[in-house]
Amino acid sequence: MVELKNVSFNYGNDRVLKDINLNIHRGDYLGIVGTNGSGKTTLLKIILGLLPPSSGSVKLFGQDAKNFKDRSKIGYVPQKVTNFDANFPATVEEVVLMGRYARRGLFHSIKEGDRKRVRFALEQVEMASYENRLIGELSGGQQQRVFIARALVTEPEIVFLDEPTTGVDKGARDEFYQLLKKLNEDLKLTVVLITHDMEGVAYGAMHVACVDHTLFFHSSLEEFLKETKLNEKLERDARIIAHHHQ
Repeated sequence: MVELKNVSFNYGNDRVLKDINLNIHRGDYLGIVGTNGSGKTTLLKIILGLLPPSSGSVKLFGQDAKNFKDRSKIGYVPQKVTNFDANFPATVEEVVLMGRYARRGLFHSIKEGDRKRVRFALEQVEMASYENRLIGELSGGQQQRVFIARALVTEPEIVFLDEPTTGVDKGARDEFYQLLKKLNEDLKLTVVLITHDMEGVAYGAMHVACVDHTLFFHSSLEEFLKETKLNEKLERDARIIAHHHQ
């Protein structure tokens, strides 16, 4: 579905990404993990076609990303939608309906089939009972679910989420990660989660890619957990040795 070959990106003289090679396969749930400033959001923008790579190539569904037109195949939940204006006068249903315009066009008149798709999307994120509530009345976690529904209503084949749990409390965050796993399993939806939250990735990701200006790890979740546990042990041992030598 997504293929990156030798992708690098520079901001002026600063090398942000170097020689990224990454394939995202249909049905996968991939966690792209990195600290703030590691280049993971820049990588996402390159995949989505929002930034051209300085070198290398990007393919979406077998096409060069520059020429890819069928954007309805790609769902996107941006960072910090939890900062949504509480006074925005739109219902949950209306916010999700906005996603249909991405598929049908801005001047498309809303039909009953569109409303059925909205209802289905809200049911998938367990927010159907809130369809007539104003979006600004909802909690941060509930708003995030609505924005996932807005992405789902375009009937995408792959959904990208950029730090989607920013500003969400732990209880809602855990439920959110469980929801992503459910969507991946029940709808066979390809999910790509961009995050610094390694605990969140462990909830359901099938594969993990670690980015720190280059791709230094890409394997199964099981291998990722083994590596992180080994690194934690090595760090603990190093602290113990350092303490004994003080």
